[in-house]
Amino acid sequence: MKYRYNNYSQNLIQQSALLNPSGFGSRLQKLTIDAGFSCPNRDGAVGVGGCTFCSNDAFNPSYCNPQKSITQQIQEGKDFHRFRYKRAARYLAYFQAYSNTYAPVETLKTLYEEALSDPDVVGLVIGTRCDCLDDEKLNYIAELSKSYYVVLEIGVQSCYNDTLKLINRGHTFEDVEFWIKKAADLGIKVGIHLVFGLPNDTREKMLAQVHKINELPAYSIKIHQMQIIKNTKMEQQFLENDPNFKPLLFELDEYLDFIVDFVEQLRPDIIIERIAGEVPPRFQVGPVWGGVRNDQIMVRFEKRLTDRNTFQGRLYLQLNLRFLSFSETTSKHTV
Repeated sequence: MKYRYNNYSQNLIQQSALLNPSGFGSRLQKLTIDAGFSCPNRDGAVGVGGCTFCSNDAFNPSYCNPQKSITQQIQEGKDFHRFRYKRAARYLAYFQAYSNTYAPVETLKTLYEEALSDPDVVGLVIGTRCDCLDDEKLNYIAELSKSYYVVLEIGVQSCYNDTLKLINRGHTFEDVEFWIKKAADLGIKVGIHLVFGLPNDTREKMLAQVHKINELPAYSIKIHQMQIIKNTKMEQQFLENDPNFKPLLFELDEYLDFIVDFVEQLRPDIIIERIAGEVPPRFQVGPVWGGVRNDQIMVRFEKRLTDRNTFQGRLYLQLNLRFLSFSETTSKHTV
C-alpha cells in the first residue's frame, strides 16, 4: 500500500529486511522496557514533580517492571507479542519509561548490552531528555548505531519556552535543539516527541512550530494530543478549574483536520510514527475519543489526506520550489 505520509510501519518492514534479508516481510516489533530510571525534573536536579502531564503507569505494558531484569522483561514481552502479532520475528528493545540516559555511561552500557545480547533483539529505541545527554553518552550511542538499528528519542514537547516552563520541563527549546543537532551530527537517528494542545497553545501557535521542527535533523516524529491523565499535576489543575490552566482539548474530527494542516507543511523525509497518543480510558480524566484505537486513527488520517487530495510535505515542497525559483531569478539578475 502506498501512503500519503512517511509511514513508520512501512519503514520498519524495510529495516527488518535490511537486518534479516531472509525474513523480509516479518514484523519488527518494539519491546517496552522499564529500567528504573528517573528524570532530573523529578528528583530535584532541575525540578520536582516531573512534567505536569506525565504518568508512566498510563502507557507501560503490564510486563514492564523495573524490579525485573532486562532479560526477563524482554522474554515476557516476546511472549506477549508473539501471541498478539503472529509475524513478530525480530525486536527492538524500547527503553521508554522516564529518561533512559539518566545514568553514568557504564550503567547504560550494562543495560543496553544486556538487551542486545538477546539473539532476537536487533536494535534499541532509547527515550530520553536533552538534559540527560553528554558527549560521552552520545559517542557510545553513535558507536552502537554502527552495528545496530538505534533511535534516540528526545522529548521536544513544545517549541515555546513559556509552554515548557508551564509544564515543568526544566529546559528550553534551545537546549533540545542543541542536543538533537549534536546527536544527528554523530550519525544517530533522532526521533522527537511533540504534544499538541498544551496549556496556552492556540491553533496558530501549534501550526507555526512546523518551521522549527523542519529545521531539526529529525529522523522520525511522534505526535501526541493533549490528554488529562489521572494522578498528574494536570489532573489537579483540570479538576480545580485553575484559571491559568488553558489546554486545547480537541474532538477527534477537528484534530484530524489540524494534523493534516500540520503534516502538509512537515518535511517529507521525517517518518511519522504516530499522530496521537493512546491511553487506556481508565487513566483519563478529560475527553475520550470514544475508545477509537490508534491504528483506527491512522486509517482515518490516511483517508482525510485522500479526501483533501494532499500529502505530507505538499506545502513544504511548494514553498521550497518557490524559494529556489526566486533564488535562481535573483542570481540571474545579479550576475
